[in-house]
Amino acid sequence: MFDSNLNPEQRADDLARLGKEHFDVLVLGGGINGVGVALDAITRGLSVALIESDDFASGTSSRSSKLIHGGLRYLEQYDFKLVREALHERELLVSALAPHLVKPVAFLYPLQEKVKERTYVGAGLALYDALRGFKRALPGHKHLSQKTIAEIAPSLRTDVITGAIRYFDAQVDDARHTMMIARTAKRHGAAIVTRASVDSLIKKNKRVTGAVVVDSYSKKKINVKASTVIMCAGVWSDELHKKFGIEPGYEVKMSKGVHITLPGDAIKAHEGVIIKTAVSVLFIIPWKDQWMIGTTDTEYLGDPSAPLADRSDVQYIIDQANRLLSPRINIDQVIGVFAGLRPLVANKKATDTTKLSREHTVDRPVPGFVSLAGGKYTTYRVMAKDAVDMATNDITKLTNESITAKLPIIGADGYFALTQQAESLAAKYNLKLETITHLLNRYGSDISDILDLIEEDRKLAAPLTRELPYLKAEIIYSVISEGAQSVCDVLERRTRIWFEAQNFGEELAPAVAELIAPYLGWKAADKKKSIAAYLTKVEAAKESAANLTR
Repeated sequence: MFDSNLNPEQRADDLARLGKEHFDVLVLGGGINGVGVALDAITRGLSVALIESDDFASGTSSRSSKLIHGGLRYLEQYDFKLVREALHERELLVSALAPHLVKPVAFLYPLQEKVKERTYVGAGLALYDALRGFKRALPGHKHLSQKTIAEIAPSLRTDVITGAIRYFDAQVDDARHTMMIARTAKRHGAAIVTRASVDSLIKKNKRVTGAVVVDSYSKKKINVKASTVIMCAGVWSDELHKKFGIEPGYEVKMSKGVHITLPGDAIKAHEGVIIKTAVSVLFIIPWKDQWMIGTTDTEYLGDPSAPLADRSDVQYIIDQANRLLSPRINIDQVIGVFAGLRPLVANKKATDTTKLSREHTVDRPVPGFVSLAGGKYTTYRVMAKDAVDMATNDITKLTNESITAKLPIIGADGYFALTQQAESLAAKYNLKLETITHLLNRYGSDISDILDLIEEDRKLAAPLTRELPYLKAEIIYSVISEGAQSVCDVLERRTRIWFEAQNFGEELAPAVAELIAPYLGWKAADKKKSIAAYLTKVEAAKESAANLTR
């Protein structure tokens, strides 16, 4: 308890705990819902273990649009409850729970008709503002003229656009946020083990009393005893229900969402843009000094572990964006691309994925087993609370109420004060101001850990590559404190080099392996194997996207 570091030593200790302790809650899945459940349960005073078959956020939770938002388009579906709930969570995250990670971002909603459309969209955004209540961390919407839009976003076509309405949402590095919640759960005493999967459930009569867990490295099987098992498996929910011989009250339908990244000079604008399409919406999102554009929404029936973008996905995104952009963007400008799967709760297999509700479902098909599915990334905390509330039916001891609405995650405490000390920190550690800002927006008050590494070895202050801001110290820190165990973990999720660098950053894989090898106890063969695993993923992505990257 109180130590939040995730590393090989911690993993070994927690792996041993799995076979020795009886847990109130065993969580299956290390995505945003799984870590949210673990944090909610452990801070209620329950004993908790979490296992993840791969890495934190290795599925859907690292492949979202990186937005913390109310879901403006859900207003058209009259899903006011979901929007209100999401907006409340957005305000909490920006102002108190994770201000170092969740940042406000402005969007322009372009208008193509002077009166009716402005009235309709304006009314919708007024409702959007009203639903968040009186405590507001972000500004309200504002109507803008065509002349103002030409100044803010010169790339928007003035021959098509008559004006716009500006509104605010927020954005986050989803994989990083997920991992930091896992670290927060660890700090409060949860046993956290990645690279461990469930072989089967342990049952007594008709009640689930734990699970048989397999360590992916040693292949050793461990019987984990628990009062209740909470499964947060996302797009793998149907597969695991079948494996466990459990008939759930829902099924999960997969929808593929694809995003592309472009260089900053590809689009001349100072704010993001939202474009309504025939089936959904398209976001043009400022991402650091680049642009991220997405997403698609198409039914997916393939392997949930390997969703890939193809040329038609990318062309669709470009075509939709070009309806309002001048000069037009093209495939040759694409730096990176990534695809993710949304787990949508469905009643019938024929349901159109664009019409399925993003609301979540908590199911308790048998005593001792709860599953959570659906929902939006933004409302992870609410979903976690609902799942733990349901699970308390199988926990005999007195259970406290959820307190995560007032629990800042690691790095949030003291963040605002540190931002005002950025210049003095830069001078003290002989670093550029933009480097300090970069570190504060990734680590918050835990920036001291990175600065300590740099003080011990000044060479670690150098960036991994001149094109991106990640320091060598950050690569090492990802292993000694953030649970990274491979080159893939570092390049895909602890950093976002996978989609921020050309050619998926494949040329950086050897340097990353060299940096992390001593801390993982790797020999030459281990480094070679981890590099090869990453390059195999790169080749698969390139082949699917028909060599889109330059």
